[in-house]
Amino acid sequence: PPELGILNNCSPIQLEGLCSFLQLSVCPEPFLVRFCGWLLALTPNLSYTSAAILAEQLFLRRVLSLTQPPSRHLMAALASFCSKYSQPFCHVLVAAVLREPGKGAEQTKLVCELVEECLEPHCVQVVLSQVLEMPLSEQLLPVVQAVLGRQEVLPPELLDLLVLTLCRQAPAFAASLDYAKLVTAVLTTYQSQVS
Repeated sequence: PPELGILNNCSPIQLEGLCSFLQLSVCPEPFLVRFCGWLLALTPNLSYTSAAILAEQLFLRRVLSLTQPPSRHLMAALASFCSKYSQPFCHVLVAAVLREPGKGAEQTKLVCELVEECLEPHCVQVVLSQVLEMPLSEQLLPVVQAVLGRQEVLPPELLDLLVLTLCRQAPAFAASLDYAKLVTAVLTTYQSQVS
């Protein structure tokens, strides 16, 4: 709808107010899918700040409150939004989930699914960088595994940081099967770069 052009003309505070007025954070999921479809057609594209605000308003509460796998509507909306605005999405939503991995397994599974199927290669690297900024935990290992499953070419400095992190934290994961799988995946995928 042409009315959506207003999203490009709002200040951040106005956009937050508009989202609150429209109750986007609690709108029914089928409408969420339609709204994200409209966002894809919007020209010009949303600014980074506007997309970040919308990612937070549309998805953050829903994702952090998941206690079971997301509905197909929510997954469709997430995939649609990620296809055009994956950078702000990663910095807002994925970062929030990674900061609180103890919240629940569903959030971690969702991030893994997004990494495997939705995010652009440069955003997969952003997710890995975000993971490596915090102490590794059993809950975060599947996210790193999902990143490696994409078999993307990692920049040397990011690969070095991954290897260094895995080496430093090895004693804490002495009995972890997931950690062993992760090390094997690194050695297999990046064997020519890991000495």
